[in-house]
Amino acid sequence: MHDSASSVPPTLPKLSLPTKLAYGAGDLGPAITANILAFFLLFFFTNVAGINPGLAGSILLIGKIWDAVNDPFVGVLSDRTQNRMGRRLPWMLWGAIPFGIFYVLQWLVPQFSADPATNQWWLFGYYILVSVLFNTAYTAVNLPYTALTPELTQDYNERTSLNSFRFLFSIGGSIASLLLAQVIFAVFKPSTAPGGSCNAGVMQYTVLGIVCAVISIVSLYWCVWGVRRQVMVAENRRLETESTATIPLLEQLRIAFSNRPFLYVIGIYFCSWLAVQITASIIPYFVVNVMQREDQFIPVLLAVQGTALVMLFVWTEISKRVGKKAVYFMGMGVWIIAQAGLYFLKPGQIGLMYVLAVMAGFGVATAYLIPWSMVPDVVELDELQTGQRREGIFYSFMVLLQKVGLALGLFLLGQGLAIAGFKETVPCQPAPVQPPSAIAAIQLAIGPLPTLVLLIGLVLAYFYPITKEVHAEILLKLQERKRLQAQGEEP
Repeated sequence: MHDSASSVPPTLPKLSLPTKLAYGAGDLGPAITANILAFFLLFFFTNVAGINPGLAGSILLIGKIWDAVNDPFVGVLSDRTQNRMGRRLPWMLWGAIPFGIFYVLQWLVPQFSADPATNQWWLFGYYILVSVLFNTAYTAVNLPYTALTPELTQDYNERTSLNSFRFLFSIGGSIASLLLAQVIFAVFKPSTAPGGSCNAGVMQYTVLGIVCAVISIVSLYWCVWGVRRQVMVAENRRLETESTATIPLLEQLRIAFSNRPFLYVIGIYFCSWLAVQITASIIPYFVVNVMQREDQFIPVLLAVQGTALVMLFVWTEISKRVGKKAVYFMGMGVWIIAQAGLYFLKPGQIGLMYVLAVMAGFGVATAYLIPWSMVPDVVELDELQTGQRREGIFYSFMVLLQKVGLALGLFLLGQGLAIAGFKETVPCQPAPVQPPSAIAAIQLAIGPLPTLVLLIGLVLAYFYPITKEVHAEILLKLQERKRLQAQGEEP
């Protein structure tokens, strides 16, 4: 007979600080690129490339339609990958450089025709193509990365800690990207004076794109190198204990969407991320056109992201005591007050604008931290019910929703601005004066719209069923099943 103690698969070793740091670095590149895209891309299209806001919003929507296909596809392929480095790391290793290249291409403004109307449609096609290529590369590196969390540790509190390191780099990268933007924009400042550089506006974004791409590639390789040993241990453990039976893709999707806690998680995350993206996309227009202080744009963003970075660790500690759901309610409550308050701001109320920005940072931190720390709990509930671990399926839909939230936010804003009569900037000309209808649309997008979305997210969070105690029970049942399987008994 086998000794029962030796037959039970060993638990994963505790994560070291270098491993946690390396894991966190894996989200630095995607966070930097996503942050710059969220804050600047729509503004870049309308105010630098000179594209109509309706077309500009459509570019992002069309690009994300492709994500509806490639995210689940990559998720399944990632689950089925067989490599000595595990299922996830090869994707990150080979996808990093294409990810950086396609990101840079998004910030170029090619000249296809001397006729502005014809050139705009050529640019429309160019940005759609580049968007599809970039989103494919983004999925190839980011989706396998997000699926690493439950493979690195099964400890409830250690997962929250691991996600805090992830979002340390995520929010820290977002802050760094804004500081880089501020420096680069100051160096390559555009000028409409006679003899001034008409291409300086394009150069700002091109240089920013190159710098961010290099940082992204290096950080992804840091992650692969730093977590590879822990991942290989986890992969060997999985191969020893997991059933070899496979479930068809459509059946896997059915199982994922019949998992009631998962539906709550994706609903919570979608609402949180959609509010983040709507706010991030409209802030440039709000600060420039409503508050009439273009010089305050990046400092306001830094106030939000800096507060979120600090609160990330505060919320992590509070979560250990009161649970994830309670923390989400606390952060969202403060954020909703701040978001609603932005609607009533008037030009000149700069101090109050910063107060509201700091308050918003409290909620943004929970939007990053809590939904992602809920997903591994859902994965283990699915494993208990089906006998298989399919992180790729669940994480693919989380990443998909992140992208759909960005696309939907940008598309709605683009169409709304176009309907409201927003005037795009003609390259090398002074910015036009916006009509009152466009100003009203910007105010609606900064206040009431994201406030409503956040309230819906709070309702969903109230009904989320997996508490700390329920998760502990799930783990106990899984451990008992694996013990019996190791002894050759039926669970």
